[in-house]
Amino acid sequence: MKKVLSAAVLLALLQLVNSCEINEEFQGSLTTDQVGGSGSSNTSSLLDGVYTAMRSPFQGAGQVFALSEVTTDERLMPTRGGDWDDNGKWRQLHLHTWDANHIEIRNSFNNLNAVVFAATDLLRYNPTQQQQAEARFLRAWATYWILDLFDQVPYRDPGESVTQLARVRKGTEALEYVISEVNEVLPNLPDAPAYRANKDAARGLLMKCYLNRGVYANRAAPTFAAADMNQVITLADQIINTNRYKFAANYFDNFAPDNTNIGTENIFTELNQGGVSSGAQFDLWRFISHYNMVPSGYNGPTALSDFYDKFGANDIRRGTVYSYTNGPLNPGKRQNVGFLVGQQYNLNTDAPLTDRSGAPLAFTREVSIIETDAKTLERTGIRPMKYPPDFTNNSAGTTDNDMVHLRLPDVLLMKAEAILRGGTATSAGPYGNTPLALVNSIRAHPSRNAGALPSLTLDILLDERGRELYLEEWRRQDMIRFGKFLGPIQEGPTSSSPTYLIFPIPNQQVAVNSNLTQNPGY
Repeated sequence: MKKVLSAAVLLALLQLVNSCEINEEFQGSLTTDQVGGSGSSNTSSLLDGVYTAMRSPFQGAGQVFALSEVTTDERLMPTRGGDWDDNGKWRQLHLHTWDANHIEIRNSFNNLNAVVFAATDLLRYNPTQQQQAEARFLRAWATYWILDLFDQVPYRDPGESVTQLARVRKGTEALEYVISEVNEVLPNLPDAPAYRANKDAARGLLMKCYLNRGVYANRAAPTFAAADMNQVITLADQIINTNRYKFAANYFDNFAPDNTNIGTENIFTELNQGGVSSGAQFDLWRFISHYNMVPSGYNGPTALSDFYDKFGANDIRRGTVYSYTNGPLNPGKRQNVGFLVGQQYNLNTDAPLTDRSGAPLAFTREVSIIETDAKTLERTGIRPMKYPPDFTNNSAGTTDNDMVHLRLPDVLLMKAEAILRGGTATSAGPYGNTPLALVNSIRAHPSRNAGALPSLTLDILLDERGRELYLEEWRRQDMIRFGKFLGPIQEGPTSSSPTYLIFPIPNQQVAVNSNLTQNPGY
């Protein structure tokens, strides 16, 4: 079984690296007899391998996360003296100066396509109907992200030789393929759990497709058809009417180490098993924590004060004292999740912390993309702690926090947006039938305590999506759809060229596949 999984991973690496010059006979394929019949344990293992392949592009603080967050108003990766320079890759993302050789762009493209390949390859081994549906959904999910980021999606049919050039779907053609695939497999997906491809995850992906259909037709000036908005609303109501999801007791339950069980808002996640197997979700606290904090970290990325100021003072999403199993005692009841600003404390003893020079470790609102003052180098910038650290498994690097893709509030916010953009209002669940009521159902819940808004516009809705969904990898997509991505952005560009509304195809891939063409401006 382990050999089968290894073969799947090796095959995935060959998804894109192909050329007409490859003449050797490919010896890495498995036969149906080797894998076993429909529903065999080996087929099941291959499907597990597709889920595992999802971790690389989506989990942690690089790849899709970096492209979706560091390029926006939510996240800054400042260079701190000699630390965090990384050949300028973080600055290039925030300043919108990247090119087709950028490593995070290349890794995102390659590893998203590895998911597509692994899922496609599984289909030739006679999976059960549900296994096939799950694999095709995961393929559609990765395909959607390739479309969103790059506008060009390489593909092959099951069993097609990897020595042949992958064909390419572009723009709305790729979108229509995703919509068709998801609609076809949806009836054969299970209802639950959230960490498997499921019916509501499929409906959520379709909502993203219809909401952004006008974006993929014209990213610089999208339009929104009422028919598409009504599709978003219908799908939202289908999810709501399952009654499977409700607001969590605490907003941060959705991201905590035990969010498999207590994340009652979560619709689609990636399963991590503490001490057993996980992606790099620990980077979401390790990257931001100072060396002297509990848990210790690498003292890097920050939030930006302009974004922090979008939150009200009592909004729990901005930060709170979070208690959970095996966490530090936190005798001083210090804020330990959300946006960390000001003096920091040892969460075991309540002693005030210092930086490595002995100065009080008090995180400042102010931060520059390049920090040079040795006196403040380690203390600048508000630190965003969205995922409560898994103290039990942090040292092992296999953490228990499931990575969250889709949640109930995103569904409600998409429904509100669709109505604002011309869709027909409907009632489903206890959330109301107007955009303002839908948004306020989230804000006024005790798990947020943000208070009701008096009115709602598209600009206010974009801010609310930021407050609710920060660091969940939707910010770049949202800012493009709302016409805000090209600037101005704090510590970033005042304005950017429309070139940067999509990323370049990595040069290495253009070189080996003549069906790919470099995106305009690169």
